[in-house]
Amino acid sequence: MRPEERDHRLELLNSLLTTPHRRLDDLAELHGTLLAEDPVFYGHLAIWYQKNGDVRDHKEIFIGCLLTSSLEEHRGAGYVLLQKLPPYQVARVVSFLKEKRSKVPRSTRTAVTHYLRTREADPNFFDRTALRARKPLKKLYASLHIKPSPRADAILFKEKPPADSLIGAVQGLAKAEPAEQARLITEHRIPYTTAVGAIREMTDEVVIALVRAMTPQELINNLGALKTRGALESPEVQSLVEERLEEAKTDKRVSAFKALKAVEAAGLGGRTEALLEEVLNEQIAAKGRITRPTAIFVDKSSSMNLAIEVGRQVAALVSGISETAPAVLTFDSKARRVKADGPKISDWERAFRLVFPSGSTSAGVALDKLRQDEVAVEQIVVVSDGNENTAPFFAEVYPKYCEKLKTSPSIVVVKVGRHTARLETALQEINAEVEVFEFAGDYYALPNLVPMLSRPSRLELLMDILDTPLPERS
Repeated sequence: MRPEERDHRLELLNSLLTTPHRRLDDLAELHGTLLAEDPVFYGHLAIWYQKNGDVRDHKEIFIGCLLTSSLEEHRGAGYVLLQKLPPYQVARVVSFLKEKRSKVPRSTRTAVTHYLRTREADPNFFDRTALRARKPLKKLYASLHIKPSPRADAILFKEKPPADSLIGAVQGLAKAEPAEQARLITEHRIPYTTAVGAIREMTDEVVIALVRAMTPQELINNLGALKTRGALESPEVQSLVEERLEEAKTDKRVSAFKALKAVEAAGLGGRTEALLEEVLNEQIAAKGRITRPTAIFVDKSSSMNLAIEVGRQVAALVSGISETAPAVLTFDSKARRVKADGPKISDWERAFRLVFPSGSTSAGVALDKLRQDEVAVEQIVVVSDGNENTAPFFAEVYPKYCEKLKTSPSIVVVKVGRHTARLETALQEINAEVEVFEFAGDYYALPNLVPMLSRPSRLELLMDILDTPLPERS
């Protein structure tokens, strides 16, 4: 690969990994640029991101762009990827094509038709899909003028589900006794969110059936509700929950940061919370391993509450997958080292409990403390709004640090709040290797930092992407 190609592709990759969640217009424009400028690389990147990325919008737009690409290989790969999506995401891909591409190609309609026919061919599969995603399924049939099968028509449009269907079983829940309710839930694997609307009394027998029917992600999502209902006070229920959380550690469908938010929101305590933290750590560890010595600088100057919160999350994220413990420092006009007793979220919550925003801003003072303490690192994550207003400034200290420690660390600026470009601009002017990750309030996007930090170089990440093969339509 020629150097100019490498630089071009790295620039495209950086743009993708640092673009925030939920700005659909910006994302559509970015993907269009990537596809137009380097379609071969874009195809490999699309497949790599389906396996390694965490932002749902990116995954959907990748598939939409592949489906409308002029390259047959892209369209075939998009066809294959579409079959793996849940219905609501297929509907979102179709909406994206109509709104942002102003077309739904015949090949895409064929892909969606195959998607629907595959589910219709298995009554149990279709019933479960229809129960969870009634509206997007109806939208797919109607918007693309695809004729439903008689069973699909009866369930979705005529609202006359067969007596032996899953939806028929749900309708019978309200009138059944607890033992029969448990049987119906177990036999039909009725989802928790569906069952609770039909069941008045949540007996242990019913709760146990619900927990067994849940996927690990569904269990994590509903732990708070189970606690509120008092279900976790039952030793039998508690034991089963712990058993299912053990399964969640290695389940690829579990979102690491949904586990994180569950830990924070549910206030579970005890063994359950400890298991949730283990789920989080295992899921993050599966995304990569950070081998380079790393420092994390967290801005705690006035009004930087968000930087402190994000910095704590980043510290837990990085420490959980690092071979050596990261050096974590907070800074205003002074720098202070923050040490946790372990890599868990609760460890970092305790470590940050006395960190409050105040004072002026000098990111350079944190780097200067590392220089004075002779702590050599190869990469630095700075969580800040990027607005330094007090000496020593980061870009002024950086050459001194490099000279003394004989290292040239790369810098990732995680920009929060109403941020400026002052810090990264100053670093670019001295030719430091700097990347920007814009945090837009979506904690689920934070794992996108992992591929930025977990490989020895961005070039190795690039080669990993180029080695990812495109799936072929059979």
